[in-house]
Amino acid sequence: DSAYLVKLIEEQQITTVHFVPSMLQVFLEEPGLEACTSLERIICSGEALPANLAERCQERLGAELHNLYGPTEAAVDVTWWACRRGEHRSSIPIGRPIDNTRIYLLSPQLHPVPEGVRGELYIAGEGLARGYLGRPELTAERFVPDPFSGEAGARMYRTGDVARYLEDGNIEYLGRLDFQVKIRGLRIELGEIEAALGQHPAVREVLVVAREDAPGGARLVAYVVADKAGAPSVGELREFLKQTLPEHMVPAAFVVLDELPLTPNGKVDRRALPKPAAQEEGVFVAPRGAIEEMVAGIWARLLGVAKVGVHDNFFELGGHSLLVTQVISRVRETFKVELPIRSLFGAPTVAGLARSIESALTGEQGPRAPPLVPVSREGELPASFAQQRLCFLEQLQPGGYTYNVPMAMDLRGRLDVVALERSLRELVRRHETLRTTFASPGGRVVQAISPEVSLELAVEDLEGLAAPEREAEARRRAREEAQRPFELSHGPLLRARVLRLAREEHVLVLVMHHIVTDGWSNNVLLRELSELYEAFEAGGVPTLPALGLQYADYAVWQRLWLRGEVLESQLSYWKKTLAGAPQALELPTDRPRPRVQTFRGAQVKVQLPLALSQEVRALSQREGATLFMTLLAAFQALLARYSGQT
Repeated sequence: DSAYLVKLIEEQQITTVHFVPSMLQVFLEEPGLEACTSLERIICSGEALPANLAERCQERLGAELHNLYGPTEAAVDVTWWACRRGEHRSSIPIGRPIDNTRIYLLSPQLHPVPEGVRGELYIAGEGLARGYLGRPELTAERFVPDPFSGEAGARMYRTGDVARYLEDGNIEYLGRLDFQVKIRGLRIELGEIEAALGQHPAVREVLVVAREDAPGGARLVAYVVADKAGAPSVGELREFLKQTLPEHMVPAAFVVLDELPLTPNGKVDRRALPKPAAQEEGVFVAPRGAIEEMVAGIWARLLGVAKVGVHDNFFELGGHSLLVTQVISRVRETFKVELPIRSLFGAPTVAGLARSIESALTGEQGPRAPPLVPVSREGELPASFAQQRLCFLEQLQPGGYTYNVPMAMDLRGRLDVVALERSLRELVRRHETLRTTFASPGGRVVQAISPEVSLELAVEDLEGLAAPEREAEARRRAREEAQRPFELSHGPLLRARVLRLAREEHVLVLVMHHIVTDGWSNNVLLRELSELYEAFEAGGVPTLPALGLQYADYAVWQRLWLRGEVLESQLSYWKKTLAGAPQALELPTDRPRPRVQTFRGAQVKVQLPLALSQEVRALSQREGATLFMTLLAAFQALLARYSGQT
């Protein structure tokens, strides 16, 4: 009750009040704040303090504003920052550690990170708790040895928070590790989006989450509480973010709320956030005619929205490059026409895509593709062109592991090994490609699908090793499994191994050959593995729908489609494009090129300055290219300059 609090401050001459930021937001709405003449100091902690809320607090009250940070496991508050009146910041720092407290920002390998680089925040010093009562496993996971103190038995607390050092040595809180999300393969810090959106003058509060309202369709959703002056339009918010954030960090949907839902203790209740409705910019125009209706239906199912208008933009509704390929696949299946993927990028509305389909149906876009239908498994089944290519490379350099696709997953909690093995076997039974091997009779590459493959799940116990040795041994064995070659003529082309690190801590290592999987397929496999395990572990029966098509059906369709005139046009284009191209670039290196390629390489991560990132994005937009295309072109230009070759 803000009115009661104002009265209490006035009557009791209270000088200091401690707020959770969301409660401070409510307090600042109270009209009688001028009565709080005794108030000298406001302290905020428990949540990140938004910069616009800090500014509003200092505008309405003459009190000092302090931002504190700290978890319960470390005497509650361990850092402090005094907000400076009139100083405009994009985010409010959490400052520096209090006396007798040490703060470390560390990489996943527990190395200190330099200024400006994200790291996980660890706390050490006198205020640290001893652990969790009756929870030895959780205590061992969170309270870890402190390698920096020099004292025997010293420990530090792993907070799970992400932060970075500013130029002046203060610390900026960025969010939770579990608030980092991965959308379409890109890791995104939700707090960074919230900080950027909070700079909009009409935005009072903001929360960004990753929602998956439709299977496989994770997208960013921003929940916004507008200032009293009025709510900005969705288009205005989207364009505002595009000025400072890359395209993949701009939310697919925006929901304007009167207020954010709160839990009884005053923190934001994420479970109570409503599902976003379809975006409506301007006047909704319903589909006109059968083609537009069917296209709108395809979009609605893939994007998980209730309705789609003819002028709605596919990408503003939450679409992305992976969903584009699904749209084109559904169009092929529905209309029996073959459209290039660029057709949706060039005209990303229902009306635009419908026009492209009409042109294809009237024969303006060349030969029509045959229908993709199940085929008989009798006789030879041809490999797809991609599978043929991989077989050729295997024959050229046999016994390698370049095209192994490894995955390693941490499994926390009780593991039912029997249910996991049943789940993997059901996956192999369900997907023919996991039961496929390859032969080359007469120089042709064909698929051989086994009716049944016995997949054994190896379980290896590492519990007897000390913690550091256990982790190192687990990495070694996972790497060993990943580098073990497959023989394409003998299956299965999938291997599974479980490494037991502790009673409720395991690592599942899956390795497949690229000839039977790819990045998109891996996502399908993991999703289905999760559903199957959940069913088997509960003693139930899996309910995954039957598969109407298998990869072998696609391979036959591809061979029927890519032949004659269609194949010749593709071959002619690439022969002309690659005519005279060098076999390798003559790069000026400090060592000669080896006779046998080793494939040993490394990754180097580089963070571009914000101003440069904005210029690159603007260039991409002017040229009608994606950011990936622009960066790839820049890399190719660099190679051309070094090598002197085009």
